[in-house]
Amino acid sequence: MLSSFQGKLVRNGEDKKAVVCIEGNIASGKTTCLEYFSKTSNIEVLTEPVSKWRNVRGHNPLALMYQDPERWGITLQTYVQLTMLERHLSSIVMLTSVAPVRMMERSIFSAKYIFVENLFRSGKMPEVDYAVLSEWFDWITANISIPVDLIVYLQTSPQTCHERLKQRCREEEKVIPLEYLESIHQLYEDWLIKRTSVPLPAPVLVIPADHDLQKMLHQYEENRDKILAASYV
Repeated sequence: MLSSFQGKLVRNGEDKKAVVCIEGNIASGKTTCLEYFSKTSNIEVLTEPVSKWRNVRGHNPLALMYQDPERWGITLQTYVQLTMLERHLSSIVMLTSVAPVRMMERSIFSAKYIFVENLFRSGKMPEVDYAVLSEWFDWITANISIPVDLIVYLQTSPQTCHERLKQRCREEEKVIPLEYLESIHQLYEDWLIKRTSVPLPAPVLVIPADHDLQKMLHQYEENRDKILAASYV
């Protein structure tokens, strides 16, 4: 349940858990990371609600956005912002679980700071759409407590992500060019590495993620204690 504290809606005490957000470019290995920890640790995993983005009462705003971002960018990103907020506040399964750590695929912060920002900077989102989404985001973060204890950044080159995209052959991703991945990569680097864009909601643990599966699993094991402690400086 939600209660009010210092003017913000916050989670009640019984549902307070360490929150770790796995961030990275498209095809950076986030799903593999989540699957590894879900099978080897006592954690709760919240994946991106992509199935919702693909089917809103019979419509596929995710595919529409990739086909015509100027027309459908705000439609998708408004829904992404809503569904990511739902993920942050989700309590359906959480109240019956004793897992001390909640691991999320991306966050409401990267939805705004990376993907909305990319649409706007690339000229594919009108300024009025960007202003409306920004107002919504600012209101949410000012009035609802969205705790994040650690960000794990899977730092992957755009070229590696592009190769992985071609290998996994998801229908909506067939139209994604390398240039798009390069833009997303630069925004992530500015936010989480150079820290020149907006304030960070949590400390950042960087894991180089250009490697093959076995090497990545080894790196996850090496960083297990830091990640599950949800504390890194």
